[in-house]
Amino acid sequence: MPPSAGLSAHDVTVAYGGRTVLDRATVRVEPGETVGLRGPSGCGKSTLVRVLALLHRPSHGHVSLDGEPVGGARHRAPVAARTRIGVLFQSPRGAADPRLSLADLIAEPLRAVRRPAEEVRERVAELADIAGLTPDLLRRRPHAVSDGQLQRACLARALAHRPDYLLCDEATAMLDASTQAHVAAVITGHQRRFGTGVLLVTHDPALIARWADRILEGIPS
Repeated sequence: MPPSAGLSAHDVTVAYGGRTVLDRATVRVEPGETVGLRGPSGCGKSTLVRVLALLHRPSHGHVSLDGEPVGGARHRAPVAARTRIGVLFQSPRGAADPRLSLADLIAEPLRAVRRPAEEVRERVAELADIAGLTPDLLRRRPHAVSDGQLQRACLARALAHRPDYLLCDEATAMLDASTQAHVAAVITGHQRRFGTGVLLVTHDPALIARWADRILEGIPS
């Protein structure tokens, strides 16, 4: 592994309406490791996840992939960079377009980079099987499924590009015990197969102790 391998936030600052949410934060996730991050509500954990996921551009500092700075956010970020990072949020309802079927939800990131239709169909079927979603569920929209089923679809979407890094922001907090276990098993399986680096943001002490290789108490600067 080259010394620069990893997903990093370097000296990142983010402010909203004059209030600083992140102040020169620096975090690194290396390939294959699970970094646990915990801290009080409002300390900027979710904002850090959005910055690392290339969904929000910081006012100061930058994100790098394998030592190379990544400019822009959302569709202004290079496709080659943003497809290497998956993200799973706490609330599947907030992360899912209510107009889409679960199949279309999973297909979103593949269609965004213009994958061939047949490849998209095959990959959606593969991901649905991994996530434990049956064909009848794939035809439903978010309002017609449970939170757990919808979070499984969001997990499948996050894994669509076989990301090198997966960011989990309290991703199991709203789930029952069996769904929590399933989501954790799917993520762990992907990590072992592809050497994925995982950032695990959670308030669950048992989960972070069991899963994380390294634990950060609050956001380091």
